[in-house]
Amino acid sequence: MTATASFTAPVADPRVVALAHYAARGVLERVLARHGITFQQQIALRAAVTADTPPTPDDLVVQVQGSLKADPADIRTTLDELLAKHLLVADGAHLRPTDAGRELISVAAAEAAPFTARIWSGMDPADLAAAGRVLTLVTERANAELAALSA
Repeated sequence: MTATASFTAPVADPRVVALAHYAARGVLERVLARHGITFQQQIALRAAVTADTPPTPDDLVVQVQGSLKADPADIRTTLDELLAKHLLVADGAHLRPTDAGRELISVAAAEAAPFTARIWSGMDPADLAAAGRVLTLVTERANAELAALSA
């Protein structure tokens, strides 16, 4: 007689969401570490690379803070680190990604792609749509709570 394991999927809650986030982020951080950059540096550099027009430091601080909820002073330190690594360059009042910065974002994305594909493969599209709706609502509500705490 063969015993079969019974699996009950956990209900999404703050812990389950956080565990998923940090597991996936951990994979990306390993890829980024090979290139000598941190997760926050990658977020700021990607924002500069994907901007329609060259952003100011203040623009990048606002964008990164919106994504990571990080302290503005820490984000400014991150921008200084990217400038020191020659991944960003000051151009008047704006910051532009260097060719090396653009290349790093491209290479890191290519290296992370197979991991991302394996992590997300085979999931039911309806489950992904439901998760997307729930996580978007959680994000909206958490952002509202942060705004209320900052007021």
